[in-house]
Amino acid sequence: MSATADTHGHDDHDVHHHKETFVTKYIFSQDHKMIAKQYLITGTLMGVVGVLMSMMMRMQIAWPEEPNVLFEALLGKWAPEGVMDADIYLALVTIHGTIMVFFVLTAGLSGTFSNLLIPLQIGARDMASGFLNMVSYWLFFVSSVIMVISLFVEAGPAAAGWTIYPPLSALPMAQGGSGMGMTLWLVSMGIFIASSLLGSLNYIVTVINLRTKGMSMTRLPLTIWTFFVTAIIGVISFPVLLSAVLLLIMDRSFGTSFFLSDIFIQGEVLHYQGGSPVLFEHLFWFLGHPEVYIVLLPALGITSEVIATNSRKPIFGYRAMIASILAIAFLSTIVWGHHMFISGMNPFLGSVFTFTTLLIAIPSAVKAFNYITTLWKGNLQLNPAMLFSIGLVSTFITGGLTGIILGDSALDINVHDTYFVVAHFHLVMGISALYGMFAGIYHWFPRMFGRMLNKNLGYLHFWVTAICAYGVFFPMHFIGMAGLPRRYYTNSNFPLFDDTTNANVIITMFALVGGIFQLVFLYNFFSSMFYGKKSVQNPWKSNTLEWTSPVKHIHGNWPGELPTVYRWPYDYSKPGHDEDFVPQNVPMKEGEEELQH
Repeated sequence: MSATADTHGHDDHDVHHHKETFVTKYIFSQDHKMIAKQYLITGTLMGVVGVLMSMMMRMQIAWPEEPNVLFEALLGKWAPEGVMDADIYLALVTIHGTIMVFFVLTAGLSGTFSNLLIPLQIGARDMASGFLNMVSYWLFFVSSVIMVISLFVEAGPAAAGWTIYPPLSALPMAQGGSGMGMTLWLVSMGIFIASSLLGSLNYIVTVINLRTKGMSMTRLPLTIWTFFVTAIIGVISFPVLLSAVLLLIMDRSFGTSFFLSDIFIQGEVLHYQGGSPVLFEHLFWFLGHPEVYIVLLPALGITSEVIATNSRKPIFGYRAMIASILAIAFLSTIVWGHHMFISGMNPFLGSVFTFTTLLIAIPSAVKAFNYITTLWKGNLQLNPAMLFSIGLVSTFITGGLTGIILGDSALDINVHDTYFVVAHFHLVMGISALYGMFAGIYHWFPRMFGRMLNKNLGYLHFWVTAICAYGVFFPMHFIGMAGLPRRYYTNSNFPLFDDTTNANVIITMFALVGGIFQLVFLYNFFSSMFYGKKSVQNPWKSNTLEWTSPVKHIHGNWPGELPTVYRWPYDYSKPGHDEDFVPQNVPMKEGEEELQH
């Protein structure tokens, strides 16, 4: 199609664009940029719910059996006279885990940034299917609503841990939360999986088919590589969780016994035979471990982009980074058994899973070294996005090192189900992924909303968050090694753990301060959306294609022709150029060498 015809076509498109109603523009939008914002805002609101829950859990552990005004206000009958009930504590653990892992981190990272960046960075007008994209967001929204509704069920929300192991999740009469609350949890997760699969398939097809002229796979920014591979992992592992959810629904409602055997209730033997709860664990963790990387890889991709841009130098070891992303994707699907060393799984398998788990440390270390080498002697621009990216490198290393201990079956037995595990996965999955998300928001906010976030509030947000995150999760390693078990709503009944009470109070203090300071970010986010400083087209002097499209959002991303790509995305500080950055759509000069990356 010639350029003139294309431009003409676009004028028509714009005319049609003005006729859009509020509903078609903001609610049922098929524009990837709007869908990204929808994901981000929904994920943020779910994040508020998740963080609130974690703060309540922390207060309960620090000051058990003490009346609390907040409990009385928020929990009602579950906190008679302001003292939290034991059942609701387990429910809070369950729903906090579910919301944070799936509804905040998966949707907030993959949903927001894959949608925003894939078409813009590969030079496409939109996703392969705008309609499917819209459907995937609305399924996600519906599943979020159902998950929040499950909190208000009379018998209480699901309370079998976010891993929902049977028999607590398979027998409706097992406990309060095993009834209606659990059913809603399963329905919500079923819909969420459908949303995730539709989104992932869309991302894969878009990256393969819609790259602009000159955009070969080795010229893709690392962000796109991570989103692409994340989507592939999602398509491989989410259906397995769906099968676990469906079999669990059958066990609950249709009298089958996939996961149930030899169950006694009040001395009576139930008729279930032949099932195995370990089967459920296998199915769950086959998603559960890749899920860690579904959450982490996008965060690492965003970090790659932000660190290269703000170090003003090419990312170190581009091809090695791609290789490590692919290696992580492959290995992540064969390590799930390290969650099950003490579950009754064959001990021989333990040694197999130990081996594969220790292997995954290699590509992860490659990434860490490459980040550090990119930062080394760079001309560092320490804006909030960069600080969060450097924070991610820190937490990724500190949290990753403890993973080596937990991945070894002989060592894991000693700290399994203690706070040591909580410390490990919160640092890697929780904090690192959140830092990646914050880095992405600070970096691409001008691209999303055409305005800048307040930098000083960004600095305040980073420093308080960074200190509080380590203040919460670092001491947990030590109380975990002292043997403090997870998921207990009080430890006051065990004189053995009296020594850990002060540590728990300190952890809670850090958690409360860190949680409250997220309001600074929320204020900055929502006020800058309307009143922030107007952004220029390329505020960070970045090379990738999304900064070549106009600030004003148009349906189709670029007026006229799509940009052509002539070089890889990391030509920063290249000799022979006037500026210290050369965007991807700038043709090569005579005699200019393409960097051997």
